[in-house]
Amino acid sequence: MALTLYVDTARWRAHHKQVQEQFPGLVPVCKGNGYGFGHERLAEEATRLGSDVLAVGTTYEAARIKDFFGGDLLVLTPYRRGEEPVPLPDRVIRSVSSIDGVYGLVGARVVIEVMSSMKRHGISAQDLPQLHQAIENVRLEGFAIHLPLDRTDGSDAVEEVIGWMDHLRAARLPLHTMFVSHLKADELHRLQQQFPQTRFRARIGTRLWLGDHDATEYRGAVLDVTRVAKGDRFGYRQQKAASDGFLVVVAGGTSHGVGLEAPKALHGVMPRAKGVARAGLATVNRNLSPFVWAGKQRWFAEPPHMQVSILFVPSDAPEPKVGEELVAHLRHTTTQFDRIVDR
Repeated sequence: MALTLYVDTARWRAHHKQVQEQFPGLVPVCKGNGYGFGHERLAEEATRLGSDVLAVGTTYEAARIKDFFGGDLLVLTPYRRGEEPVPLPDRVIRSVSSIDGVYGLVGARVVIEVMSSMKRHGISAQDLPQLHQAIENVRLEGFAIHLPLDRTDGSDAVEEVIGWMDHLRAARLPLHTMFVSHLKADELHRLQQQFPQTRFRARIGTRLWLGDHDATEYRGAVLDVTRVAKGDRFGYRQQKAASDGFLVVVAGGTSHGVGLEAPKALHGVMPRAKGVARAGLATVNRNLSPFVWAGKQRWFAEPPHMQVSILFVPSDAPEPKVGEELVAHLRHTTTQFDRIVDR
């Protein structure tokens, strides 16, 4: 009895191949919880794709994944002096986003990130003249630019990369490899056509692993069902049942990420209105669960427990049976499954 991630493996892998064909030389990204699949599984899939480099989030992730992937590992979090040293093999490449960081990585393989319109990490154009001396003592693998997902100002992602290529060329810095993020396939193609001497490598995580929503599905197993009448008390806080129905105990609780939600960027009136409505209902202890039964998303009977959730299913719906599974709409990046089943 578990929260299970079912994977339509043939379909999932067909999507990987499609993305790989659209982005030649792509660098798969495996960070956080491995996009819901776990590091070991994604390392295996990256190997299957023939990838020579796998990008990870942190040095700690690199240390964990190094035994499961034989190629190079690119750590995306920029190096900072004073960080805790983590023993890593020479095939690990560090990202760096400051001149001081480059000086701190003598002898290391490095990718230098430039400051994009994301304004998160990166060396500025004004810093470029100082790079010549700094890169003498490192093994430069290329530059990187991390681009925003939305461009509400109407700006062009390709033009932003071209602007940086011009800066790097004017500073007489090596342009053999440019790692890019969040470009469309046609945008990458335009860049490759304009700069044939540079190898553009797209770092892709979400689009690669989660791009085909119908290839994966979470399901929680029903562990118990108890019939209740209107007014019956139940649960840790002895709430009253609002109507006749069933209390359904289903696998999947807070330790799996059920009931936990990362903030979302809302666009448009309707999504914002729904967000306000959800917040209002939550103030009277009405919270919609991610579990679906008989075609409807069902309400939590009370806040989810650590490993299970208790749902309320009204009596006008079919009674769930122990052992049946309920589909759960969960966010991959915040979910931990009990088991994964390929089918």
